[in-house]
Amino acid sequence: MYQSLRSYLPQEGRSYLKPEKAGPLEEEMRHLKKLGQAARIEFTAIVEMLAPKIAPLEKTRISHWASQAQVLRPHFWCYFKSPEDAADDVAMAVRMYGTAEQFGISVEVSFIERKKSDQTLRKQARVLDLPIANPLYYRVQEKDEMYCLEGTEANRQLLRQKLAAQEIRKVLVKWDLPVTDNLSWEELTDQLATGFERLKPYYVQAKG
Repeated sequence: MYQSLRSYLPQEGRSYLKPEKAGPLEEEMRHLKKLGQAARIEFTAIVEMLAPKIAPLEKTRISHWASQAQVLRPHFWCYFKSPEDAADDVAMAVRMYGTAEQFGISVEVSFIERKKSDQTLRKQARVLDLPIANPLYYRVQEKDEMYCLEGTEANRQLLRQKLAAQEIRKVLVKWDLPVTDNLSWEELTDQLATGFERLKPYYVQAKG
């Protein structure tokens, strides 16, 4: 199970060249492309199995296996939005994390950076209006650094203070699901759907 995803994870951050322009690296680039495409197909199948379980949220485009700068990115993601949501609204998403040895899929309340407006960050900050408890946690951007904080009341108050002082740019709320070989796709997507339910109050709060 999950062999295509696992095989592609070690390629994180590698540069990709079109095979016809790669010279002596042509075969290696073809292999990387094949790995990336297979992993994306597997992630897409998981997302499509999940989608009916979290309706009326609708899936958007799944991330590509390489960035526009042609850097390999095996941590695929997909955002989900309600039909009435605007392009710059806060959304929910699934996102891969980890390494080939230990990886999983997280559920988060966040937004699409390239579609944000002046209001998006203000809306996202509303996730701090609600209490939180483990296993939910925060993913914080402070200056150019991203870091995680446990989902505790003390950390919620700390982040509210930092936000008021404009020390942090954004705060996401997340929940992680480790992936193991004995976890079927049905079980995986059922548990991801549970993660969406846990995070739904923060999504609703952020939308206002």
